Amino acid sequence: MRSITYAGETIITTDEVAEALVKLTAAIANDGRAEAVTIPIVSRTTDDGGTADLVIGVGNDVLSAPAEWEGDELDFSEAAETLRSHPGYPRRAETGTEPYAANDPDTSWDPDLDGFTRA
Repeated sequence: MRSITYAGETIITTDEVAEALVKLTAAIANDGRAEAVTIPIVSRTTDDGGTADLVIGVGNDVLSAPAEWEGDELDFSEAAETLRSHPGYPRRAETGTEPYAANDPDTSWDPDLDGFTRA
């Protein structure tokens, strides 16, 4: 289980949900956006499940850290898959393709920005 620290509060969810949440948060922030998501959580004192609504992306820090947990990890795999199916979730490029055209200066370098751009 993982604890998620968000806006000064700490909630507990599964490793799988925490990993998907952090990746989605970074991807949405990288696009300069923010969005609301709902994740399943559990109470440390009662083992009761529930949900938490979070705004993720630009300006919203999410910290995931291991949480002490006794007992079995709950099955929140459906919620993790929902996060992974979000259109903004990072996807791997097809095998054998480069994330950007490394030899094409028009797609990989912007002289106005003195650096690489997203292709």
